[in-house]
Amino acid sequence: MTQGSSTAVRSGSLLGTGVAMLAAVAFLVAAGGSGAAPVARYGGAAWVFLLTWIIMMPVLVPLVRGRAGAPHDAAQPESGEE
Repeated sequence: MTQGSSTAVRSGSLLGTGVAMLAAVAFLVAAGGSGAAPVARYGGAAWVFLLTWIIMMPVLVPLVRGRAGAPHDAAQPESGEE
């Protein structure tokens, strides 16, 4: 992995973690007024964090890599090449 690619992965990871944290906090706020048990609220927030992070990572890293102008990995062919 090149230096630019490594930076893009790190930036995408931090951005994905931030988005997942915001989603978990939004879940906690929304579930706070529902009267649900604390274990359900915190467990649900952890679940939302985990799923959001898993979904956002493969989406954000290529976007950040493209904006940074980092080269693609050599193992992945460019679009249109086979």
